[in-house]
Amino acid sequence: MWKKIAFVLCVGAACGLGNRVGAQTADQAWLKDATPQPNPEAVRALGKGPLEQAALEELRRGIGRHKESSEIVIGTVDEVVHAFPALRVPTARAPGPEGYWLYREPDNKDLVIAGADERGVLYGAFALLRLRGEGQTLGGEVVRSTPAMAIRWVDEWDNADGSIERGYAGRSIFFEGSKVRDDLAPVGEYARLLSSVGINGCNVNNVNNAAPFLNAEMLSGLKRIADAMRPWGVRLAMSVDVASPQKVGGLATYDPLDPQVKAWWTAKVNEIYALIPDFAGFTVKADSEGQPGPASYGRTPADAANTLAAALAPHGGVVLYRAFVYNHHLDWNDKKADRARAAYDIFHPLDGKFAPNVIVQIKEGPIDFQVREPVSPLFGGLTQTSQAMEVQITQEYTGQQRHLVYLAPLWKEVLDFDLRVDGKSTPVKNILAGTAAFDRKVSAQAAVDRNRRSFDSSALRANVAQDDKSVSRTNSVGRRLGGMVGVSGVGRDAWLGSPLALANLYAFGRLAWDPNLAPEKIAEEWTRQTIGNDAEVVRTVTRMLMQSWPAYEGYTGPLGLQTLTDITGSHYGPGIEGSENNGWGQWHRADHEGVGMDRTVATGTGYAGQYAPEVANIFESAQTTPDDLLLFFHHVPYTYRLQDGKTVIQYLYDSHYEGAARAAEFVKDWEGLKEKIDPALYTKVLARLQYQAGHAIVWRDAVTQYFLKLSGIPDEMGRAGNFAGRLEAEDAKLTGYEVIDVKPWEDASRGKAVACDAKEKQRSCSAEWTYHGAAGVYDVAIEYFDLQGGVAQFDFRVHGKSTGSGADWVADATLPTKRPHGDNSVRHVVRGMVLKPGDVLEVTGTPDGSDPAALDYLEVMPVASSMH
Repeated sequence: MWKKIAFVLCVGAACGLGNRVGAQTADQAWLKDATPQPNPEAVRALGKGPLEQAALEELRRGIGRHKESSEIVIGTVDEVVHAFPALRVPTARAPGPEGYWLYREPDNKDLVIAGADERGVLYGAFALLRLRGEGQTLGGEVVRSTPAMAIRWVDEWDNADGSIERGYAGRSIFFEGSKVRDDLAPVGEYARLLSSVGINGCNVNNVNNAAPFLNAEMLSGLKRIADAMRPWGVRLAMSVDVASPQKVGGLATYDPLDPQVKAWWTAKVNEIYALIPDFAGFTVKADSEGQPGPASYGRTPADAANTLAAALAPHGGVVLYRAFVYNHHLDWNDKKADRARAAYDIFHPLDGKFAPNVIVQIKEGPIDFQVREPVSPLFGGLTQTSQAMEVQITQEYTGQQRHLVYLAPLWKEVLDFDLRVDGKSTPVKNILAGTAAFDRKVSAQAAVDRNRRSFDSSALRANVAQDDKSVSRTNSVGRRLGGMVGVSGVGRDAWLGSPLALANLYAFGRLAWDPNLAPEKIAEEWTRQTIGNDAEVVRTVTRMLMQSWPAYEGYTGPLGLQTLTDITGSHYGPGIEGSENNGWGQWHRADHEGVGMDRTVATGTGYAGQYAPEVANIFESAQTTPDDLLLFFHHVPYTYRLQDGKTVIQYLYDSHYEGAARAAEFVKDWEGLKEKIDPALYTKVLARLQYQAGHAIVWRDAVTQYFLKLSGIPDEMGRAGNFAGRLEAEDAKLTGYEVIDVKPWEDASRGKAVACDAKEKQRSCSAEWTYHGAAGVYDVAIEYFDLQGGVAQFDFRVHGKSTGSGADWVADATLPTKRPHGDNSVRHVVRGMVLKPGDVLEVTGTPDGSDPAALDYLEVMPVASSMH
């Protein structure tokens, strides 16, 4: 038995843990209290550091506080070896930085969690709780784990006023009223959540509105945020505007090579570190989408990044410089213009010119978080530069958390993609981890000297060539730089708004830690910890998660079309032409003859040639390009046959109907779990899945109508443009309603809807139809528009009589766009209606504020197929 060692336990506010209070807690995500064990172990820490104490508190919280015959001992590897010299510690394969091992002596009930450092101890504690939450036990084996990537950050796009750009879960947990919130309890809880999946950094403010965060009052507030996150090993980072020396400092210039500008940044960084000694660093968006940048002075991204890096280097901070730099005023008539080329064209020539503590942050694909894009070729184009892959947890183009879309399979495809640089195996995950040929080599003489106030970047670049004297590029804690950054967008509405959307935050952390994990395994882990260990629950929810991305791709933008939405607006509902006829460059070039954008070297924009030859050759030919990216690389006729023999146009019809049908199945899958899961969770998720099933039909009809009209080629199955049982609002007997055109036309059935006439004085409007179908039991779907600025009311009646439960409802959702549009088209289903020929079906709408109670159609459906 191990010798007992005394320790000091700090509790409560003294450890920064305190009572977990506030609008939401980490327990509302996957950190449920573990089921008490029959013989709960006592837990003790060998060290007194704050992260070990956080680990101790977490274990006692999750496992139990009663001391029994066995115990869990936690500490760093050095502490464990010192405390138990006779213990057969498996040091031959010790964990790397931030890693841990879990170990139980074969003849001993006691268990040890040993971390390579304090963070490793904390991560090891969460790993043990994860195993317990999944119902697993640790035998005599050793569990070793070290994170693959040094940078494992989330980016928040929070504004000082408390709003969140591309956030879909309410207001900021960090800011309100141009200052840091008084109540930061949710920030501590968020840090706990992040730490539980190994995330070690959090950038708290929006890259598009960063200048206000560098004033003295805001920096004092940021110190409080850093203090709240520190007990969980999460370091604070922030976005900065490269024009801040001018905007904030009052200088005449923000030229990154100007000595005054350099001095201003040095002084500002020193001010930050005086408040936040463990500050992680800066994220930069420059020369993109209207943000100022070094190009204003004829400078390069490397010039700007290195100026910031020089100020941060003495403190151990890093710069993540986003490669999201492109011209959004392209000439859409120019067949050679291509936004996809921009990142590679701008950053590839700068390879090797960045300071050692600069990481180029590259979006997973060359456009902008679309439902599917090819892997960015820039990952293979920077062989002497540290890189981080930026993915989007907040679902900007993938349903905005109103749609279930589990993104881990998408990210995993990118991580596993082999870029074949120099003809050798080069998976993206190896590049991000800094392994093998993608280790940036720098001279030991040029390594960051923490005691210097700055370093000479030109001397550094000269030393890069000294390969014979080079060492692996590391940061201040000895790790290779590189990793993953997830744009999170958490807010005060249960973190991400939708309970199931939290699977994406969980999966991001797990893949950043270990990119070899299977998305299905991650989905199962998350389900067990969040919803329950029941076999049917685990099987069903895991299947729903794994099918959700293919389903969403199917009913939005398949074959590499990207997400067919309005890219200049909400990025949410269908807007097929929203990506055409503008300078933003997300074009699909659909016309009467065919669809897709020619990005080949031979006849197109040349984008395909940015890949290494083996990969470029695959994308150069339509015959060898994978079907799921065909239209990203090639413009082909609608009659072009895919690899399975199906024509492009028929695939577009089929995929949209199949994807919408699968979204309907999610509702049935979830309903089958009603008796096995928490009632509040069941109800909240069911409403979201029902909405998604209806909105998938909006997407299906919009895209199929559009391509049917454009191509003139009918659907072989006779579905597109034909809707049995659909009664159009404009064909009804209208009282108070007027017929309106919906734009874009495809977002309404036949392009029209009805809205209460604002000029009329009556309180409500009505639409009546006479039913001429067969007698029977039907579900009746009412498609209406739920607009901002009011809460319209609706009522469905048959022969003037209420039809019972669900017959009246309010349009109180918060949806984008202030006019009738696919963004706010909603389907309400009244179930089990007994109808016979001659019945008068009536919908009454009562407008409110700027919501005119607009209607699109009514659809009578056989019960068995109503969701399809």
